[in-house]
Amino acid sequence: MARTKIDFSVPDLTGRRVVITGASDGMGLIMATRLAGAGAELILPVRNAAKGDRAIAQIRRSHPGATVSLRTLDLSSLASVAALGDTFRGEGDPIHVLINNAGVMRPPNRQLTADGFEVQFGTNHLGHFALVGHLLPLLRAGRARVTSQISIAARRGTINWDDLNGDRSYNVMRAYSQSKIAFGLFGLELQRRSEAQGWGITSNLSHPGVAPTNLLGARPEIGRSQTMPQYRLIQGLSSRGILLGTAETAGLPALMAATGPDAVPGGLYGPSGPGNLGGRPAEQRLYPPLRSAEDAARVWDVSERLAKAPFAASA
Repeated sequence: MARTKIDFSVPDLTGRRVVITGASDGMGLIMATRLAGAGAELILPVRNAAKGDRAIAQIRRSHPGATVSLRTLDLSSLASVAALGDTFRGEGDPIHVLINNAGVMRPPNRQLTADGFEVQFGTNHLGHFALVGHLLPLLRAGRARVTSQISIAARRGTINWDDLNGDRSYNVMRAYSQSKIAFGLFGLELQRRSEAQGWGITSNLSHPGVAPTNLLGARPEIGRSQTMPQYRLIQGLSSRGILLGTAETAGLPALMAATGPDAVPGGLYGPSGPGNLGGRPAEQRLYPPLRSAEDAARVWDVSERLAKAPFAASA
């Protein structure tokens, strides 16, 4: 089946400082390349410096004049997040766009972060929550747009408030959904608090649909040595243009949310095809688990306590 060309025109970002997590490979690297091509001063916080160097080399092959650099970040370690915050605040430059794109999915067994949190909740949500807290003064100075990448897994499920870590009962996919629901609620609450407290930040959400990205690939850092079986099916459907997106199109909703002049604060952007699995990027209705402002405020309060993020001091 012939695939219809799908794209989004990233506006001129000259003079804009853009930070994107999870951009050392896969969909994140494709997004970073587009941002660099639009003239952004691009910063890639990465866990693996060698992969980061290869990513920069690839970006510069496409855009020889790109302004792009690395910083060190392990989102599964709150100490690493705090250290990056110190680095950025020491540099003192405003941040204009932050794309919270990094994430982990379906480790082969239940794992904990360096701080004792279930690895998906701790990395996908708490790590990014803490990052925004540490960067808040710079985000405010840049009147930044913050885009947080969630997942269609947030369409259903709940937050197990009494067992966030899955200590008593653990299911890897429920834990993944919980991490993305919490992360989405945080992104929406960030918009509410920015409006209420005059932070000048706009916050919205995106999701990539389903595409053959590196989330299902080999991930040695979480103990997965081989590509997951589902990847082959997803890749096959994607290559034939059946329902699903590609690694290139999967990042377009985040680019629209983060840079589109008409992107709505508090909005959700994703593929607009059947089931929102693939297709052109567009605004979408919030998933039911994301619609409770009470849940969003509760996520914020719990996360601020767990992550020890300095929102109160930064505000």
